[in-house]
Amino acid sequence: MQDIAYLDPRSGQTWPLSEPRWCGPEGQPLLLTDMPGIERGQVVAAERSLWRYAAALPFQPVARISLGEGCTPLVQAEWSGAPVRFKCEWFMPSGSFKDRGASVMLSLLRDQGIKAVLEDSSGNGGAAIATYAAAGGMRAKIMVPASTSPAKTVQSRSLGAEIELVPGSRQDCADAALAQSNRIFYASHNWHPFFLHGTKTLAYELWEDLGFRAPDNIIVPCGAGSNVLGCGIGFAELLRAGQIRRLPRIFAAQPENCGPIAREWLGEDDADPMPTIAEGTAIAQPLRMAEVLQVLRASNGGAVLLSESEIIRATRGLAQRGFYVEPTCAQAAAAFGRLLEDGQIRREETTVVVLTGSGLKSTQRHAELAGVAL
Repeated sequence: MQDIAYLDPRSGQTWPLSEPRWCGPEGQPLLLTDMPGIERGQVVAAERSLWRYAAALPFQPVARISLGEGCTPLVQAEWSGAPVRFKCEWFMPSGSFKDRGASVMLSLLRDQGIKAVLEDSSGNGGAAIATYAAAGGMRAKIMVPASTSPAKTVQSRSLGAEIELVPGSRQDCADAALAQSNRIFYASHNWHPFFLHGTKTLAYELWEDLGFRAPDNIIVPCGAGSNVLGCGIGFAELLRAGQIRRLPRIFAAQPENCGPIAREWLGEDDADPMPTIAEGTAIAQPLRMAEVLQVLRASNGGAVLLSESEIIRATRGLAQRGFYVEPTCAQAAAAFGRLLEDGQIRREETTVVVLTGSGLKSTQRHAELAGVAL
């Protein structure tokens, strides 16, 4: 292994990478110490997956768990009267960007001897962990709130994951997973730093997509913030390696009904969370808020709070252009329109809007918007 360690970013304390862990001894979330980044000559062009950037990962597993994730389309289009590039991250085996983190995290954990994993998620995170656990011959247990629609767990069940329904709220579900983490390794997409080093491959891929340069702006849907953090980590490595001259500005898009990170950034009062059509980003208590805000500051980016009507219009507008995506990620397109209108982004800049999840995962929502009974 390289001289990389687990890091508590708030105290500076480190622990060796050789011992699998998902949190610090006091239950604090961890990152990894800074990595040097890679140069274009280290990209393995013959590898048609995110593993073309394997040299940028904390260590090389003996065997990878890969289903061809990554290498997603970057499509030139127009939105709100301005040119934009849509990064179509739903072109992944499980249908969302979370496959990047799942492939890397489970590959590295399996290499360290972990054979069974625990996750708490009713959506894309659980589906991604179930997918890559199945591909890697690992056991997966996914804990979901009992109120979750059965349709949302079909994908994970079909992949062989054990599903446990937990009475109460989403937070009750997370608490129940923590209580079981002493019996089965907690490979949470929100907690484990290896997951973030999977999502950082998005930064490397955009760099390569654009002819080995950084875009001016990146807009991402933000719940717990793994894509914001992944882009922050990846582009910081490229800057460290001398491959780009400056960081792209990173913007987080959140719904007004549940947008604690954007509210903190904008200096708005806290608000009780309410149901939102952008349910994939409805995280009332994001674990790494301080670190997400630091990425926004370091990149000179920002955050946008979006109304339900703005998100709905963007969802419909994208579908009418052939981009059938979840309302959750459509809010990134809505944020682009707002940032243009406010003058924070100029039309002549290179802007990437990240579309994170397939509309097939939101069939009920699309049916409601179309007035179709299922």
